[in-house]
Amino acid sequence: MVTTERAVTALRAFLVLLFGILLLFQTMSLPGQFAHMARENPDDAYLRWPATAVTVFWVLCVQVVIVCTWQLLTLVRTDRIFTEASLAWVDGIVWAVAAAWATLVGVFLWVGFNADDPGLPLLLLLLTTGVSVLGLLMVVMRALLRQATTLRTDMEAVI
Repeated sequence: MVTTERAVTALRAFLVLLFGILLLFQTMSLPGQFAHMARENPDDAYLRWPATAVTVFWVLCVQVVIVCTWQLLTLVRTDRIFTEASLAWVDGIVWAVAAAWATLVGVFLWVGFNADDPGLPLLLLLLTTGVSVLGLLMVVMRALLRQATTLRTDMEAVI
């Protein structure tokens, strides 16, 4: 059985790796990809900067989730996860997911009304549904954390 300490350490290592990969995508890969697409297809070159901005924003939202998760892991490690401090970090995750979702819905609607092929709108529908599930799951997890924090506070008051 993996101990919590080992799981937290492994998760932190993967969070650092993921953050680094996302930073690479954010600064080099995504802008370069959209510049290449603009050169290859001049008719769609006007989409270069909006597409770059939106995708970089989505990566930023994921980076916010990573930072908030890191902070929550710190609270787990110090046995302070069931405190009011943890709720602020979960709120950060909820707001980052909500911002990404709102932008994704906008992109989905724009693409849906302008597409002549159902492939991309269906992919965006799948992504929108997945992000919706993730966001709602985080709202439920926040409510559970709030209940656990209240119970722990009540128990400490009794003792």
